[in-house]
Amino acid sequence: MALHQLIASLAFALLLMRLQLSACHPMKGSVTCLDCNQHSHDLSDIKVLVKCSQVKKLGMASTKKDGSFETELPVDTSLPSTNCLAKVIGGPTQIYASRESMVSQIVKSGEPNSFTISSPLNFYTSCPIKGAKCGAQNTEFGSSKTVDLPIPREWGLAPTSYYVPFLPIIGIP
Repeated sequence: MALHQLIASLAFALLLMRLQLSACHPMKGSVTCLDCNQHSHDLSDIKVLVKCSQVKKLGMASTKKDGSFETELPVDTSLPSTNCLAKVIGGPTQIYASRESMVSQIVKSGEPNSFTISSPLNFYTSCPIKGAKCGAQNTEFGSSKTVDLPIPREWGLAPTSYYVPFLPIIGIP
């Protein structure tokens, strides 16, 4: 008799573990390449970040071959935040996007408890401005190359690149 109760309670526990009682809020959208041949270009593995206000978690989605993606809205409570954004982060190759076309507001869609993007997420695969320099805008930091001075191995010291940039200030009293 005790064996049957044990088996029944284990089966019930396994059933509860498989059952996910959560309020899921699916979000669907798509990205579009503006300078690609729509039929032959693969839009897979482009990363889209989903961020909601007053929620610490982030949602991340990868696009399929046609550019569509689906993810869950990050929520801390059972109700999703009303102020959520989707942003194109990057892809397997370099992509270019304007600030306006890489971010979209998330709104409710026609389906119950479902969300979508309010404006299309667009990007380019080449620099969209002819003759302009498209690249990293943050050039205030210099090169990260290190200089490693030759010292004998017998000394047992770490490579000089670990401590050459550090110049100690020694005060003499």
